[in-house]
Amino acid sequence: MEFLSEPFSPSTTRNLESAEDQSALPKRIMFVGTNEFEIRDIDVANGLSTSVKYIVLPEEDFGALVRRSNITNTGNTPVTISVLDGLAKIEPVGGSLDWALKNMGRTVEGWMGVYQAGEGTTMPFYRMSTEIGDSASVTIELAGHYLLSFLEKSNGDSTLLPVVYDSYSVFGRDTTLLEPDGLKVKSVKEIIASPQYGQARTSSAFAAIEEITLQPGESISIASFYGKTDHIDKVKPIADQIIKKGYVQGKFVQARAMIDALTASVETNTTNHLFDGAVKQMFLDNSLRGGMPMVLGDVDDDAKYSNYDEDERVKVFHVFSRIHGDLERDYNAFFIDDTYFSQGSGNFRDVAQNRRDDVTFTPRIGSFDVQMFLSFIQADGYEPLTVEAVVYFIKDKNVAAQISAECTKDPKSAEVLTNVINGGSFRPGQLFELIDQLEIELSVEKEDFIDQILAASTDLPMATFGQGYWADHWDYYLDLINSYLAIYPDGEEALMYDKELRYFFSTATVKPRSEKYVLTLTFDGKSQHVLQLDSTVFDKDKAAEQDSFRSKKTGLVSFDASWQRTDEGSAFTSSPIAKLFLLGAMKFATRDAYGMGVEYEGGRPGWNDAMNGLPGMLGSGMPETYEMYQLLKYVKKVVSTYKRPVTIPAEFAELVVKVNAALDDLEASSFTEPEELSVDVPSELFTYWDTVATAREEYRADVQYYFSGETHDYNASALDSMIERWLGQIEIGMERAVKIGSQGAGDDGNSGIPPSYFSYNVTSWEENGLTNDVGLPHVNAKAFAVGSFPLFLEGPTRYLKTVIEDKSTVATMYDKVKKSGLRDEGLSMYYVSASLKGQSYDMGRMMAFTPGWLENQSIWMHMSYKYYLELLRGKLYTQFFSEMRGGGMLPFMDPVRYGRSLMECSSFLASSAFADPSYHGRGFSARLSGSTAEFLSIWKLIFIGSNPYFIDESGELAFTLKPAIPAWMFKDDDTNAAAPTYDEHGFLTVSFKLFAHIPVTYHNSKGGDLFDVSPTGYRIILQDGSYELIDGGVVSADLADKIRRIWDVKSIDAYF
Repeated sequence: MEFLSEPFSPSTTRNLESAEDQSALPKRIMFVGTNEFEIRDIDVANGLSTSVKYIVLPEEDFGALVRRSNITNTGNTPVTISVLDGLAKIEPVGGSLDWALKNMGRTVEGWMGVYQAGEGTTMPFYRMSTEIGDSASVTIELAGHYLLSFLEKSNGDSTLLPVVYDSYSVFGRDTTLLEPDGLKVKSVKEIIASPQYGQARTSSAFAAIEEITLQPGESISIASFYGKTDHIDKVKPIADQIIKKGYVQGKFVQARAMIDALTASVETNTTNHLFDGAVKQMFLDNSLRGGMPMVLGDVDDDAKYSNYDEDERVKVFHVFSRIHGDLERDYNAFFIDDTYFSQGSGNFRDVAQNRRDDVTFTPRIGSFDVQMFLSFIQADGYEPLTVEAVVYFIKDKNVAAQISAECTKDPKSAEVLTNVINGGSFRPGQLFELIDQLEIELSVEKEDFIDQILAASTDLPMATFGQGYWADHWDYYLDLINSYLAIYPDGEEALMYDKELRYFFSTATVKPRSEKYVLTLTFDGKSQHVLQLDSTVFDKDKAAEQDSFRSKKTGLVSFDASWQRTDEGSAFTSSPIAKLFLLGAMKFATRDAYGMGVEYEGGRPGWNDAMNGLPGMLGSGMPETYEMYQLLKYVKKVVSTYKRPVTIPAEFAELVVKVNAALDDLEASSFTEPEELSVDVPSELFTYWDTVATAREEYRADVQYYFSGETHDYNASALDSMIERWLGQIEIGMERAVKIGSQGAGDDGNSGIPPSYFSYNVTSWEENGLTNDVGLPHVNAKAFAVGSFPLFLEGPTRYLKTVIEDKSTVATMYDKVKKSGLRDEGLSMYYVSASLKGQSYDMGRMMAFTPGWLENQSIWMHMSYKYYLELLRGKLYTQFFSEMRGGGMLPFMDPVRYGRSLMECSSFLASSAFADPSYHGRGFSARLSGSTAEFLSIWKLIFIGSNPYFIDESGELAFTLKPAIPAWMFKDDDTNAAAPTYDEHGFLTVSFKLFAHIPVTYHNSKGGDLFDVSPTGYRIILQDGSYELIDGGVVSADLADKIRRIWDVKSIDAYF
């Protein structure tokens, strides 16, 4: 009996909403692994079971998606089958196809073609003839996609299968590609024998098996490699390699082993194996967005036992990093270099957050992340959008020649390599790519070569402006600094005072208010209002300044173009503490007219970028105020501790003088703080705001292109007193914010919960004679009225950071939030915002969304996790773990309701505010998310504690573990829990990996919660087999230092 079976076809999918018996239809199962994906179709009616498993090809110098299709005869009699296995549609390679495919797909097919890399149809190569375009410059396309398929053999090398690429021969005239009308009238054998055409059409990619008989229980496995290469000549060598016996199986094993090795850094063993698995997945996803730091330059034992700050040969390079997003997040394209040490660029906020705990897992990076991100602070207090990979260069050409001679096989290779290295800055992947292209013969292993090259190199961070100036990019510096100090508290002074960092130089300039306050019609056209529009401008003079660094030989712009110079030509530098002071002062000088929030005057909002209209509303944010408060407190702590002068640019010193003078005038005025605050900004506060804003604009004009090179020294005492005064003003502003409060549906502003955002309506203005690009008049503001918004979770979350040492205040705020409109009682979670009913569409795109969806009153996983993290930091252990296990965090959510793998973060969950109740709690837009950074910070607090290293009373380095582990992680009565583990004394145990290398076992003698308690003792086993017994919870200097250097310590047992 003949039959046609299409596994996974929509036409044979079971209807889960139907009560009818559907047992005759195939059963389908999906498996999602850490680095593999499988779907299975069990067709009882036809006696066939089909599984398809995918991996990305690991550890090769060519890329491919590997598909392994397994077909099994589950019946009782032999079955003879013909098979077409593959893709109904495959796009070729050729320039920027995204727009063309979506907007002129039929026309673009004229460029398409299928070419053969060998005889017959076993090695098709899908490419465009040229890149799409009609300009005078024509680019021939050589790169293409390939498909190589074969039946796996157990007793020898495989043979490539023919490929059907002519979609008409399979689907006939069915342009939906759903019905194989061609296959219905021709056998696979006849299709293979017929002519195929791949020109001027979108092609298919099916591996073809003419006929094969399967005995009962017998299986076949079809391996297919879908890849890209830069020339058709490379396809056959790839084919010769992949058809070797055992190659495919080896790669599937390797793909799993590779991820196991990468995630072993956070190996965790509790009674909840789902939680243990989630830790690994979060670490992996966090690394894919923020990057995984690799420490290079280990040319000898001295380098190996040193960190980035101790030995200039030690270098740090992040691999895997990329912008967040996947196929579900349709507007976010991302790119990763197809080279060794591959990395893509990432958005500043994403990378800064996801690298927060790099130093926790890789202590050898030292202050690398802190120095890199502080380097991106610009003279105007903003940062670029896009963070790129670090570049390297060798200053001494003779050193480059020496290394080249030592690492190559022949003089010609040495000469070419020397020219490459001396030709400009490079990245490891680019270097290896050039070595391959230029046929340079290395005489050492690649690992040894890159260690030698980078040990002799100087590193330099790189970034590009991108678009707009987000108000929150700087919010994450203190997180990086605090993580560093938790491992290297003894390195603070040297980091803050003895390093010199550059200032990033962007091509965008923030306009003064006179050029961005625009008089325009309101939404209904019935009146006029003032909006802040087009806040930044592309500065042609800055672009010309950067272009002066362009090489006439290569056409490339030198890395020096990205750093602000003095007018004499050298890059201007400051110490990290000076840059932090500049940053804090700039934000202090950018507070709104009521002295509450930090103004969104750079054209972009803060973390909540769905409030994209808020800058236009002359908006400001309290989240940035809370971060500014902490930043200035940190600067004050540093200068008061080390009592060293701080050297700042002379232009900035003038701004500081003007700010303090304006503050003098405000304090000397008749203004007194009223009990009830009016929405109208008092004239005295407006005058102070106007004066400071003018001073800020004058400063920016002074340093728009160059620093003068002149500096000013502030002694520690003067700076301490000045910041103390500023902190008092910020505290007044924070109190005002709570008084003015939030306003929204069901919210009278008296919740006591800190608001997140404010807007300012210009109630009086005068035209200044300038107009914008469309002829609308610019105005100067003369008076303001403040506007309020509903509650957002970001406000109390950031506020908690300012009171984190006061457990009672943290608990009070937790209770208030839980009783407020931010609580989704149906899901026992927290909305990203309370109801936005009645709000203006001016505030941004969130108002365009229906409630409960995207940023409009949904459950935004990242902000929820930020909130939970602050609960844990505030030592609300009972409340935190109740929220966690109550379904607020993965992997403790209801999997049916969540609708996807409990290992996978979502961008948001549809909340109870969404109209369709069947969607409530479902996760959408899976992504490499900031949620993973918060999760790993939570993991750190649970298993390690906030500050494992500290300086003791005698001024010596000390180490302690102070976990926050609930009893149920040791022993849990839940039916799904794993059996507890015990030591030789019968004490319950939990284990984890410290610093990605050292196994740590906690021995819990009482079996209860271990909340914020130090061990009673340690047993530290060294690599030479010896051990140290420590009485008490603190490990002292020498042994403490050995632990963070990792190499000499084999394991740690901590007893409670």
